Amino acid sequence: MSNNYEERVTMIAAGDLQEFVPFGRDHCKHHPNALNLQLRQLQPASELWSSDGAAGLVGSLQEVTIHEKQKESWLLRRGVSDVGEEVEYDEELYVAGNMVIWSKGSKSQASAVYKAFTVDSPVLQALWCDFTVPQEKSEKVNIEKCICILQSSCINVHSIEGKDYIASLPFQVANVWPTKYGLLFERSSTSHEVPLSPPREPLPTMFSMLHPLDEITPLVCKSGGVFGSARVQYVADYTLRIVFLNEEPSIVMTYDTVQSLHAVWALRRVKPEEQSTVLKFSEQVGTPQHVATSSSLTAHLRSLSKGDSPMASPFQNYSSLHSQSRSVSSPSVHSRSPSISNMAALSRSHSPALGVQSFSGVQRFNFSSNTQSPRRHSVSHSPNSASSDSFLAPETEPIVPELCIDHLWTETIMTMREKNSQASKVFITTDLCGQKFLCFLVESQLQLRCVKFQESNDKSQLIFGSVTNIQAKDAAPVESIDTLLVLEGNGNLVLYSGVVRVGKVFIPGLPAPSLTMSNQMPRPSTPLDSLNTPSKPLNKHLGPLEEGVLLSPVPELRDSSKLHDSSYIDDCTFQQLGTFIHAVRDPVHNRVTLELSNSSMVRITIPEIATSELVKRCLQGIKSILPKEIAVQMLVKWYNAYNAPGGPSYHSEWSLFVTCLMNMMGYNTDRLAWTRNLDFEGSLSPVIAPKKARPSETGSDEDWEYLLNSDYHRNLESHPLARALRLDPLETSFPKDDFSPSLSLDSSTLLFTHIPAIFFVLHLIYEELKLNSLMGEGIRSLVVLLVQLARDLKLEAYIDYYYREYPALVKTSRQTCIIDQAQTGFMHHPSFFSAEPPSIFQWLSSCLKGEGALPYPYLPGICERSKLVVLSVALYILGDESAVSNEASHYLFRITSGQRKQQTEQDDNRYSFRHSKSVSNLAEKLVIWMTSVGFTLRDLESLPFGVALPIRDAVYHCREQPASDWPEAVCLLIGRQDLSKQACEGNLAKGKSSVAQVLSSDVPSGAEAEEDDDGMNDMNQEVMSLIWSEDLRVQEVRRLLQSAHPVRVSVVQMPEVSDHEYIEEKENRLLQLCQRTMALPLGRGMFTLFSYHPVPTEPLPIPKLNLTGRAPPRNTTVDLNSGNIDVPPNMACWASFHNGVAAGLKIAPASQIDSAWIVYNKPKNAELANEYAGFLMALGLNGHLTKLATLNIHDYLTKGHEMTSIGLLLGVSAAKLGTMDMAITRLLSIHIPALLPPTSTELDVPHNVQVAAVIGIGLVYQGTAHRHTAEVLLAEIGRPPGPEMEYCTDRESYSLAAGLALGMVCLGHGSNLIGMSDLNVPEQLYQYMVGGHKRFQAGMHREKHKSPSYQIKEGDTINVDVTCPGATLALAMIYLKTNNRSIADWLRAPDTMYLLDFVKPEFLLLRTLARCLILWDDILPNSKWVDSNVPQIIRENSISLHATELPSSEDLNLETLAQAHVYIIAGACLSLGFRFAGSENLAAFNCLFKFAKDFMKCLSAPTASITGHYNLETCLSVVLLSLAMVMAGSGNLKVLQLCRFMHKKTGGEMNYGFHLAHHMALGLLFLGGGRYSLSTSDSSIAALLCALYPHFPVHSSDNRYHLQALRHLYVLAAEPRLLVPVDVDTNTPCYTLLEVTYKGTQWYEETTEELMAPTLLPELHLLKQIRVKGPRYWELLIDLSKGTHQLKSILSKDGILYVKLRAGQLSYKEDPMGWRSLLAQAVTHRNSETRTFKPETISAFTSDPALLSFADYFCKPAVNMGQKQEILDLFSSILYECVTRENPEMLPAYIAIDQAVRILERKEMSETFELWQIKLVLEFFSSRSHQERVRRNPNRGLFMNSEFLPVMKCTIDNTLDQWLQAGGDVSLHSYLSGQPTEESQLSMLACFLVYHSVPTPGQLSAGGLEGNMSFSELLLKFRQLKMPVRALLRLAPLLLGNPQSMVL
Repeated sequence: MSNNYEERVTMIAAGDLQEFVPFGRDHCKHHPNALNLQLRQLQPASELWSSDGAAGLVGSLQEVTIHEKQKESWLLRRGVSDVGEEVEYDEELYVAGNMVIWSKGSKSQASAVYKAFTVDSPVLQALWCDFTVPQEKSEKVNIEKCICILQSSCINVHSIEGKDYIASLPFQVANVWPTKYGLLFERSSTSHEVPLSPPREPLPTMFSMLHPLDEITPLVCKSGGVFGSARVQYVADYTLRIVFLNEEPSIVMTYDTVQSLHAVWALRRVKPEEQSTVLKFSEQVGTPQHVATSSSLTAHLRSLSKGDSPMASPFQNYSSLHSQSRSVSSPSVHSRSPSISNMAALSRSHSPALGVQSFSGVQRFNFSSNTQSPRRHSVSHSPNSASSDSFLAPETEPIVPELCIDHLWTETIMTMREKNSQASKVFITTDLCGQKFLCFLVESQLQLRCVKFQESNDKSQLIFGSVTNIQAKDAAPVESIDTLLVLEGNGNLVLYSGVVRVGKVFIPGLPAPSLTMSNQMPRPSTPLDSLNTPSKPLNKHLGPLEEGVLLSPVPELRDSSKLHDSSYIDDCTFQQLGTFIHAVRDPVHNRVTLELSNSSMVRITIPEIATSELVKRCLQGIKSILPKEIAVQMLVKWYNAYNAPGGPSYHSEWSLFVTCLMNMMGYNTDRLAWTRNLDFEGSLSPVIAPKKARPSETGSDEDWEYLLNSDYHRNLESHPLARALRLDPLETSFPKDDFSPSLSLDSSTLLFTHIPAIFFVLHLIYEELKLNSLMGEGIRSLVVLLVQLARDLKLEAYIDYYYREYPALVKTSRQTCIIDQAQTGFMHHPSFFSAEPPSIFQWLSSCLKGEGALPYPYLPGICERSKLVVLSVALYILGDESAVSNEASHYLFRITSGQRKQQTEQDDNRYSFRHSKSVSNLAEKLVIWMTSVGFTLRDLESLPFGVALPIRDAVYHCREQPASDWPEAVCLLIGRQDLSKQACEGNLAKGKSSVAQVLSSDVPSGAEAEEDDDGMNDMNQEVMSLIWSEDLRVQEVRRLLQSAHPVRVSVVQMPEVSDHEYIEEKENRLLQLCQRTMALPLGRGMFTLFSYHPVPTEPLPIPKLNLTGRAPPRNTTVDLNSGNIDVPPNMACWASFHNGVAAGLKIAPASQIDSAWIVYNKPKNAELANEYAGFLMALGLNGHLTKLATLNIHDYLTKGHEMTSIGLLLGVSAAKLGTMDMAITRLLSIHIPALLPPTSTELDVPHNVQVAAVIGIGLVYQGTAHRHTAEVLLAEIGRPPGPEMEYCTDRESYSLAAGLALGMVCLGHGSNLIGMSDLNVPEQLYQYMVGGHKRFQAGMHREKHKSPSYQIKEGDTINVDVTCPGATLALAMIYLKTNNRSIADWLRAPDTMYLLDFVKPEFLLLRTLARCLILWDDILPNSKWVDSNVPQIIRENSISLHATELPSSEDLNLETLAQAHVYIIAGACLSLGFRFAGSENLAAFNCLFKFAKDFMKCLSAPTASITGHYNLETCLSVVLLSLAMVMAGSGNLKVLQLCRFMHKKTGGEMNYGFHLAHHMALGLLFLGGGRYSLSTSDSSIAALLCALYPHFPVHSSDNRYHLQALRHLYVLAAEPRLLVPVDVDTNTPCYTLLEVTYKGTQWYEETTEELMAPTLLPELHLLKQIRVKGPRYWELLIDLSKGTHQLKSILSKDGILYVKLRAGQLSYKEDPMGWRSLLAQAVTHRNSETRTFKPETISAFTSDPALLSFADYFCKPAVNMGQKQEILDLFSSILYECVTRENPEMLPAYIAIDQAVRILERKEMSETFELWQIKLVLEFFSSRSHQERVRRNPNRGLFMNSEFLPVMKCTIDNTLDQWLQAGGDVSLHSYLSGQPTEESQLSMLACFLVYHSVPTPGQLSAGGLEGNMSFSELLLKFRQLKMPVRALLRLAPLLLGNPQSMVL
């Protein structure tokens, strides 16, 4: 009876209910689709807008939507925010007709449409699905979140990123399911599929599609065969239907329509061996015997279940699919290609080949009836040809299955089986203890069947248990509280947890059907006292319920307060008796929709299991310790109590919990004073005793007594309010002890036997809560409960422990409940129960003191903070690095319910401090470990200050010396925002970073914007003004390099010159100036390199090349096109090409650019085609051309525009540098006759394009030493001219290109050219260089070379003039840096006059350069070394560069010698430039600068004519370029002056080529606006050799010796090396002192130098480390010995290094000399003026708003302060210390210590929590590990290195000693002897005991301390008790019995 009664009373109140209408329905009505248009036509317009138009509209809606109604459906799921975390609102997917509407709620507003889709045919199904896209490079996979819309012939997939795909379906789909891997399709089987007479393999029925671009593949299944091994085959049984699919765990539930059985399968990816078996299996031709064995899987299973032999199983095979297949495979279906809008998506790694093959994919399963095996037929196969096999010759490969299902479980067979007992609803639910159930609802039998399942121990498979049936009409899971909601047949809603019934759900506003219908329910008038159920204490809440609901025949609205303002009451929806709940649907989180019988819907929320943190913790703990069944029962009872209708308010949740828990333990809470007084409302309201405690309504004297005795009254007396109101304490009339009659516990209750375990768990939770300073309230509540339990369990040690912690709460005498001795035996004392209370503070204290300590017990998952603190102290204080590395640490032992004896043997292994090798690194280890377990700054702040101190200490050390590569979270924890921002930038995608914003320049000012853009507006002024702050050199460079404005043509008109001649003169002058203007873009490209991020919606602005002039004084325009003088045709072709390149090179490699944007930039008019060609080349150089679609590349090349081809070929090759990319190789080969097969047709490829293609081959194969390429290129160096006119002009540039390309292919390989020894590469090159007989050309092109050229007579010797430069440079590159002497000697300049006459002087420059590059390590930066390259004969006989008169000589050709001399010196200078490129080496600079000066003097000397002006200009240009290479990016002023001087020379010998060289030098000097420099890697040297080839073009279209486009390859040698410090607080660039350490090399030791950043760094491979130096900024170390990738990524993102200014310092800009920070220094050094620190000045130290306001409120003196002045001074000095020592986070700790000490002095300490913290702080500073750290680096000021701590310690000692002398010793004595102590002394006594770690009386008596002993004996005895000596001195008088005190 009692159970039955309890069942009826307990009800659970559901949360507020709201009417539910799918959001999409309303939106559909307003959607402009066909349905609504139809609607509008039905109705005459007048009626639509008439007064009752609404009714009319509704009427017509009903007419139209009668057939639409069935088609609407919707799904709900828990909302997912953009970040991907779950949020509190729902998302809905609504389907109606052709529309799908996806709506989302949000925090701030109601639902809104997120996306709406309309498709062409009715939607069959819409669902969410996540597809995984494997990444090519990394292990990780990308998840594409998508929405899939199924129509009859295809499925549309739309991803959140905006990609959309359409996949057509090769069969009719019955159902589609989302899985973990992709989509699963069920093919709809038609009814007439009966077994055929010729049996054959049936068609698969289930298919998977892993990505919309993948094929649809059949599913295979693997069933455990009873006989023999498991078989693998396609799922081809049409009687299997999927009823449920779950993603995690990945399982499928199917229903067999014939057997009426449900089965569960695991879904997984196919293993390769299974794929092959299935494919082999399907290849065999079906014979009847074979088919018998391979008949469908379920037939096999079914026959087993019937007991037949498997051989006799009936074959279920399909009839022909004729009718279906022909209709389905209509042409529209074949379009399996994704929509073109997203070609990007095709890059999926295994996307199907598009095109013809995919047609066959559709046809794969449309077989004709008379073939036996499921082979794929070709598309052409006609359905009725009988001998189809002949067609199958070109058979394509069969489809490889991708997913497999493994059989896990099948229902047991019951005798009575309904035919259609298919589950209508299936879900997985978890019960309150975490056990999982698979529930399926069989509606025909009104049953919910629940199967418990769990993972096997090795996590490999799921194990299913037995089935439990619950009677149910409908059901739904409630995820968030681990329950499920069941709708019973009679209309009741009942909550179950797993299969345990929790209680009925009471819905306010809906009548409970059973209550209104059945009146025969006995209504208990009063609860019977004998019933001891948790419902008893709740009756006070149930009163109104019983009277109001249980009997009223008309359902009333209970709890109408909740419903007052809602609209339900008005329209009385629920007042009709007829409404009852009809179905439950759409469960999300804890919300669920109820469908009512009148077809309206309401949504209710099921209440949480607990809301207060404290109750949640306790429930969790108790749950983890109890056996599962008991735990579930306990939780069920609690849930019922907590969620009873009209349930408790928030405050009383704890009281309710305590009452409920103690009832379950067997307490009678009504008789126990304090639980009876637990307030159910708020903390200070008068106690309302429950009704049944009062015999009468009037009250009596006992009530008053009772109130006075109540604990509540005592708490009130000690409440500050009582003191403030000066209330006198009331005396009670009779002694307290008689008041409490003993109460005994009822041992039959649920939790009685588990009381010790529960007590211990609650104690651990109490210890855990002490580690969170925000949980103070909860701790006090918990202590009261713990004390009661400890008393009853007679645990003296625990009572004493609680007394010491909370002396005010724990009074000496209190009501205890007797537990029968007999029953104590039944109590289960768990093995982990310890007699000594585990205390986290005590544990830490013993660690700090270096004593041993036992492992600390912890509850996994609940006491996580305790675990964290224990392990971090073990790591940091004990120095045990293994503490955090392994899970099962020996500092902790885990407590779990199943454990009995595993931890016992560990108790004796105590441990103590071990000296650790690297204590300094412990701090790093600790901080990194803490962030890895998710510990954040907020957690640190909520730790009590004593416990947090070791962690803060570690943080402080890490902050001082952090590593630069820590992850972002670590940097946040240690408070280095500069580093965390750096780390965060590092993780961002390129181009998205805020770096671009920091360093992007402002919008150009008005004046600039109005002028024409000169292409240099986007430079970053802010950084450049920091680098070159003292002058305007950047403006000067802009002026020199701009080519968009007309030039000034100043020609003075002589009197004798006619006007016409004068105009000609002006135009000739302009023509000279234009030679210069056309050379400028090359330099401008260098200057603006990578400085701009284009806007994807605008074309790139290309400044126009202005070749006009203005003549002063009237500023008349001078134009070359007037026809007065002859202007070379196509003069500006190459200039505009260079202009395009310069514009394109502005684009930074990190920009977001795509193929469309590149094409979009194509100019409309043909004149700009050359610029666009240059633009394409530039995009290749900065790596963006790889994004250009192959289609477009093809388009550009077919245009046949020479420039475009050159730009494109070079660009693509540069983008694919060294990749040997096949596609690009093919592209280039078409343009190189030598790479085409000999029989191929001759293509007419322009010569320059051939040259570009050859260099392209060199770039693509750079450094690969690819044999065939090398062979062809070697031959091409000496390619003879052909018989017709081919290959005759500009042969030099082709030969040079072949040589350069050969050099690149074999770059730096030297003699290790594997597999090429037979080619004799070096010998062949030597021959090309010095001449000789041609070798016979072996190779396939010999046909072409048989007949010699008709134009050029070369004979059979090599034409050295053509082949020498290429061969020389090829040798240089192959043997680059190899220091190979023998090869170098080949290149030595000849030292006899005879031989000198054989060599062109300019070839000597190349030979000298090549020789020096090979002997790389011999290059020295001084003029002596340069001269050593000149042979003796020249040195002796040549004119020195300074000579004025000529020496005379007969037998020597002076001219030859002079020319040879200057060229050799130029060559040596150039090699010096290469060797020290980008190094800013001072010696190299001085040496080169001297030679430049010499050459300039030479030019003006009379002897210049011998050497020749042209030669001298060439050499000067080469030296200038070398200078610029050495000083690249530095903007050196002297070099700039030289360049400017050269810029001004425009007449005479100065041609286009020299201008080109001078402005290239200028560009290199300011490379990338000072952000880039040159690298000296092999690849860079190769690129620079191409770009700086020392033969300059004579005029602007001269490509005879060297293709001009190659000049731009310098980009491949440029690397970002500028480091820009950015202040993290202001986000602006600033100056910082860097200390750069070089690695030692053969030339110098390891050295350090100081640089002021922003600065160009040296090459990274030379460096060991870089350090940001103090004192102004926080130090920061970038260690390059670990690898340079981190610094490289910083440099590539504009070189931003975040730095953080220290307190009290100003930046170098505001305070260059550091004088203004003196204020800080004077005070910091602790002079006597500390007290004079004024809080106003704090703003100079810190910008932290919290600190500033602290200074405002707590440190500023007000009028008549009086004694508070002292506190203000204290606060000021504390604040001062925190700020100057850079640890403001210690401020709260300082103040807390100060406050605690003051409270102690006033003797008002009611809890010893703060005292414990102070004790831990003191112990930390005296701990051995800390002392060692201080000894290791004494100057690192640790926080509290002030007088503060000693003063505080002294104060505490004094206070306690005074108390001891003033009578405290009496109470101490009575405590130690176990007698009761006077109440007034309790608090101080507890403080004394805690502070001095006095052992408990129990421990003292155990130590045997009776008897009159001496002090020394005491010392020995107390050694074991670990009591400090100074405490012993204070105790000794009491223990030794002599009264005089020994307080010292």
